Amino acid sequence: MTHTRAPLQSCQRILVLGSGGSGKSTLARQLGDRLGLPVIHLDIHYWSYGWKPTPEAEWQARVQQLVQGEHWVMDGNFSGSLAIRLSRCDAAVFLDVSRWVCLRSVLTRWLRYRFAQRLDLPEGCPESIDLDFLSWVWNFPERSRPKVLAELERARQGVELLHLTRRAQTRELLTALRARD
Repeated sequence: MTHTRAPLQSCQRILVLGSGGSGKSTLARQLGDRLGLPVIHLDIHYWSYGWKPTPEAEWQARVQQLVQGEHWVMDGNFSGSLAIRLSRCDAAVFLDVSRWVCLRSVLTRWLRYRFAQRLDLPEGCPESIDLDFLSWVWNFPERSRPKVLAELERARQGVELLHLTRRAQTRELLTALRARD
């Protein structure tokens, strides 16, 4: 009987990408738990109190520093630093789910965390929804997805790529990883 290697089984630096509401942070935490890897939520490192962004030059340096670790699961979009992150990862998971699924998840998350602090956001950055964010989620397939796919294509050699288009595929991945524990 031939045993095939489970996805991500030997990966030590995993990047999780996708639209807002696609499930990046949740999957990153679950992968970290199952694979025994530390999780880096980029939002924690980019935003400061009151949703103030990190200046671009400082952000690029911070990402360079974050990717130097030998073991991590990292989630976040931040297309301006995607090439840096892809150059150091050995796997990338792209959660390419429908905009309707993402919008529903964003709204559900807002209802759940509107009075509580999310673990994947810095202190002083409460869960919020505004038209700009909803527009970004809605337009992700046309505006951001092609850029992500192009970067993933450039990184194809030497990087294990998982392109998941349905929540069921995410559950199957996690089940496969649980089965090997």
